[in-house]
Amino acid sequence: LLLKQWEGLGYYSRARNLQAGVREVVEVYGGVVPNTREEISKLKGVGPYTAGAVLSIAYGVPEHAVDGNVMRVLSRVLNIHDDIALPKTKKVFEAAVDMLIDRDNASSFNQGLMELGALICTPTSPKCLLCPVREYCTAFHEGEPEKLPVKTKKVKTKPLYYDVYVMRDEAGNVKVEQ
Repeated sequence: LLLKQWEGLGYYSRARNLQAGVREVVEVYGGVVPNTREEISKLKGVGPYTAGAVLSIAYGVPEHAVDGNVMRVLSRVLNIHDDIALPKTKKVFEAAVDMLIDRDNASSFNQGLMELGALICTPTSPKCLLCPVREYCTAFHEGEPEKLPVKTKKVKTKPLYYDVYVMRDEAGNVKVEQ
């Protein structure tokens, strides 16, 4: 039934992981979602972002929930030029959130960052004049927020196959023909 509801969205593996995670919560944790990063991360389909989002929003635990929106906002505000396409860069942003997070209101802090990235600090044409953190934003003050975050594009390589003929002439010279 769940897969039927999600039909056409392309998230079948997420739906299956969600089902497996719910079963595990019921069978292993007595129906209560774990409230530590270590435990919740053991659930099928729960990665660092989901773990942080659930912990901070549902339990108020001051845990980072770093997604593309959060990296974009923080790269601009904090002037971080590390390539967000590299997995190690996510650690830089997780550490930044860990330092900045409102320990008394982690839910609003994380949701605010996510919403700021989704609605105001957008990838193209950010709405800086509407931004509530504009006065703290390095990219705004430097006048080029669109240049951040830095993200290299993956170059897709396509194998090419050729028939090549290699011959030696009477003098020993190599001749190649494609």
